[in-house]
Amino acid sequence: MQPKPRHPLRTVLSITASAAGLLLAGCDRVNPAPPPSTEEVAIRTAPPEQVFQGTLAGQPIHLVVHDCEVLRVQQGAQGRIEWTSVLAPEPYPFPTACERQSLSFDAGQVTARLGRRAFGAGGCCASGGTYRSADGLDWKKL
Repeated sequence: MQPKPRHPLRTVLSITASAAGLLLAGCDRVNPAPPPSTEEVAIRTAPPEQVFQGTLAGQPIHLVVHDCEVLRVQQGAQGRIEWTSVLAPEPYPFPTACERQSLSFDAGQVTARLGRRAFGAGGCCASGGTYRSADGLDWKKL
């Protein structure tokens, strides 16, 4: 027995539906994830001695030191990571580069060690120092 011939309009509709399916195949990714921000990359790649994530003064806090500046890390709009500066060395009148930076935790307080070296100068440090905080927001220079 021979197959029944298809109606020409039915064949056209079938081909059109197949083509539409191919065109829409990638549409489940209408809003692809945006590339990671500078902050997200810096936080992910920071070594352990430049990160503190824990509790200070009874509040959870996430700190990271980046380019000789202590930054508070928070979840921002649309799930993006944002950071806010909570400590930076005093300004220096000439160009500098970050020579040393670290965070450490002891006895319920975080200690930040920051040091910027002036370009063309030997040794460290034109600005910076050692700072301590009990809440991660208010810092005292030691």
